[in-house]
Amino acid sequence: MNPIIKALFIALGTLSVAFGVVGIFVPILPTTPFLLLAAFFYARSSDTFLRWLLYNRWFGAYIRNYREGHGIPRREKFLTITALWLTIGLSATFAVSLWWVKLLLIVIAIAVTIHLVMIKTYQPGPDHKTAVPESSEFGDS
Repeated sequence: MNPIIKALFIALGTLSVAFGVVGIFVPILPTTPFLLLAAFFYARSSDTFLRWLLYNRWFGAYIRNYREGHGIPRREKFLTITALWLTIGLSATFAVSLWWVKLLLIVIAIAVTIHLVMIKTYQPGPDHKTAVPESSEFGDS
């Protein structure tokens, strides 16, 4: 891979992680899409950064489960939907005066809720692994 493209992808992945982390604390900013975008960029540029992201102790398991199609734990779904509706509800009630913006916020909240509910609910089995894989599994670059 071209070194300039590789550096650009690493920078975009790191920026995506930063936005994802901010999204943990700012409910309007989505966390998962930014972290998945970071995984996309890292997968194409750096096995080391990808491994760090996928096995990060704060959000690694969450991203791995989502990417592998295992789903989102019930507790995370509940907390996410609750935070979404609290934030949208408070914004629509107190921060927005235009009726069409309030309607848009409600439509967005409904769409995100439907998306979250339709994602498979993750339930770890007895053979669930959380260990960090050997670096040879990623073919370190």
